[in-house]
Order: sequence, then structure tokens, then C-alpha cells
Amino acid sequence: MKHAAQLAAAGLFRERPPRYTSYPTAPNFSGGVGPETFADWLGRAGGSGPVSLYLHVPFCRRLCWFCACRTQGTRTDAPVAAYVEALKAEIAHASEVAGRPRLSRLHWGGGTPTILAPDLIASLARTIRRSFPFAEGAEFSVEIDPNEIDAGRIAALREAGMTRASIGIQDFDPRIQEAIGRPQSFRVTAEAAAALRRAGIESLNADLVYGLPGQNVASLRRTLRRLLWLRPDRIALYGYAHAPHLAKRQAMIREEDLPGAPLRFDLAEAAREILVSAGYDPVGIDHFALPADGLARAAREGRLRRNFQGYTDDAAAALIGLGASSISEFPEGYAQNAPATAAWRRAVDTGAFATHRGHVFRGEDRMRKAAIERLMCDFALDLGDPRLGAGAAAALRPAAEGAARRWPGFAALEGSRLRITEEGRPLTRIIARAFDEYDEAGSAYSMAI
Repeated sequence: MKHAAQLAAAGLFRERPPRYTSYPTAPNFSGGVGPETFADWLGRAGGSGPVSLYLHVPFCRRLCWFCACRTQGTRTDAPVAAYVEALKAEIAHASEVAGRPRLSRLHWGGGTPTILAPDLIASLARTIRRSFPFAEGAEFSVEIDPNEIDAGRIAALREAGMTRASIGIQDFDPRIQEAIGRPQSFRVTAEAAAALRRAGIESLNADLVYGLPGQNVASLRRTLRRLLWLRPDRIALYGYAHAPHLAKRQAMIREEDLPGAPLRFDLAEAAREILVSAGYDPVGIDHFALPADGLARAAREGRLRRNFQGYTDDAAAALIGLGASSISEFPEGYAQNAPATAAWRRAVDTGAFATHRGHVFRGEDRMRKAAIERLMCDFALDLGDPRLGAGAAAALRPAAEGAARRWPGFAALEGSRLRITEEGRPLTRIIARAFDEYDEAGSAYSMAI
């Protein structure tokens, strides 16, 4: 891109802004939100229409070195079965408090949800159906590890109602896979995708990561050519965040082997060019979708949302997170479960919720949250948008004017509308931070690119 030097001068290669999957971001959560607050919010959410449900399965057969998720390794099924029993109890309890609301979205994340044996998948699905009946048009997605899936698991998930599979890939280059501790051949991935489609799971997502050790533009292009042969409906292209102080396993990756910021920029731009040329619509800062996919439609129609799972077209007002470390989002604020499985289990076994910390919205939080979400989703912010709430035009104009002054050519204020230009889109996270009133000085985030 001919504007690379200007983007670098604007801070693209040195800034480390939040990814803004929430506002305020998780480092600002505190212990002021506990089980009683969570129960109160849950009860209110149940009376406001369909809700979304996220279930966290923290177990993996292998711990990939690049991953910063809350996970734990296991070689046996015993801890997994015990965890599922506790999760079923938490689901039933949450449903009772919420008044058995309907689900618009259900997502199983991890970890590796497909570590569950078919009987555990079926048992967990039955509990969900009894506790949270699906609303019309509900979607059920599951994160899939191609190395940890077989015909029995696929059949159980299909019977449970899965409509979308999200396949973790990261990179197809064996050299890079070895460097991140995740061997996964293209053949294994292609066979998993074909088996899912044969089972009637027509909607497939694929997750890729750029900025991995040893990665270069040529290797990423080879990975993308193979990915396009699978023709997933959605593609998430995340920048690798190296934070060994937070995720100790990342210490297995040598920092000197990582691409520098200029190469990361070249990787992201090359991937974008290839995917757009292949017929994918860019969605937000790091997603791509085929034009007929619901995510692409939501982006075109201004209905795109952003939460802890990334971009979504889900319109539910509440996202209920269950399982160890899960985060819930309510109109009143955020609530996170205890991150350690043992602590979460102790709470659930006593019939209590395991809420560990969170944040209660106050002051202009909701307004600024909505403003940042629109910038992250639409690359534009209308200060008169009713979704921002009363008084937004006056409260947010100084930040909008400041952004236009600080990043001329990349951000433009046209009347009451702040627009991030096409050239300025790599700066979106940095520009969004202009609306963030929280002190992020002690927080460690990933590179802006």
C-alpha cells in the first residue's frame, strides 16, 4: 500500500491498542461484580427476548504454543466428563434464574469442544435443549480441531443441531506449524471439512493467524491458496499476539523469530488482496465472508456487532457465558466466571454461580461502547445515531474532532459523521481508542497491525 509510510508515522507499527471486543476492556474488570449481581442481570435478561449462550470447554489434547486462551491439557476423558456434569448443572441453574429464555445463538468454544466423546456431546445438548429452547432461526456453532474430530462426533453434533463449524487452521506450512506446536496437515483439515459438509453442515468458518514465527508473504499466500480450495463461508484472519507474560506457553516461541511490524502489515495486506480477489467481502478489521453469508449481509446493512467472540450478526441483548473463565455481556455490564476450573467447579458444586469479576456500566460507558463498536464494525460513527443514546453528539464530538485532527487523511469528520477512510482502516483500533476514557497504560495489548 502506497500509504504505508504515512500509516507508520501515524503509529501503526508502534501502537498497541485494545482489540475492543468489549468496552471497557477486560483489564478494567474488578471484583465488584459477583454471583448476586450476575443472578440479578440474568433474571432481567430472561424477560427481554432471545439470548445468546456461550459454553467454554477448556480442555485440549495438546497445548498449542501460540494460544493465549484459558485451556488445560488432558490425556484422559475423566476430567472432561466431570467438567461436563458440572457445566450441565450450571446451565440448568442459569436457565431457572433467567426463566428459561429462548436461544438465538449457541456457541461451544475452547479449548477443544470436540474433545467431548459423542455421548458427552449428546448429554450436554439434551440439557441445553431442556434449559434454553432454540428460537426460530437459531444458529449453533462449534469450534472444531480437525485433529480431534471423527464421524461419531460429527454425527452427535449434527443431531444436537449444529449449523456452523469453525475450523482452526492458523497456517498450513509444516515449518510454521512446528514452530507453534500445532501439527495439522492440509489432508486432515480437508477431510474434516468434507465430512462436515457430507453431514449437512454447510456453513464453515476458518481461523487463520498472521505474524507467526517464520511466516512470510510467500508462505501465507500458499496457505491461502489451499484455504480457498476448501471455500469456507467465513474467514477470520487474526494477528498473533505474543504475550508470554500472560500465556506462559508462548515462551516456547522465540520473539526473534516473529515477523516485525512492517512484515505483519505486508502479510495482512497480501491476505486481504487475495481474499477480496477470490470473492470474499471484508467484514470489520479481520474477517472475510462470502457475499451471501449472514455476516457479510449484516456488514452491508449496518447490523454488524462485536463481542468477545469477535464479529457477529446476533441481535440478542444478552450473551450468557458459562463454564470456567467465560464472560457474559448484559445491558448492565460484564460478568466473568472464575478462570481456574477448580474454583469454578467448587462454586457450581455448591449450587452457586462462579462469577469472579466484571464491570458495571456507569457514566458514559454505554455511549462510548456503542461508539467504539460502530467504528470497529462500520468504519464510521454518526454522532446522531440513536444507538449511542441521549447527549452523544455533544459528549463525543471532542473525541471525533480530535481524531480528525490527529489522523488527517485517515479520519474525516463530515458534519456529525466521523469516517475512517479506506486508507485509514488499518488504524481503526488506534482511532477507536480516542473514544476510550479508561487508563490503559498498564495493559499489554497486541500490535495494531
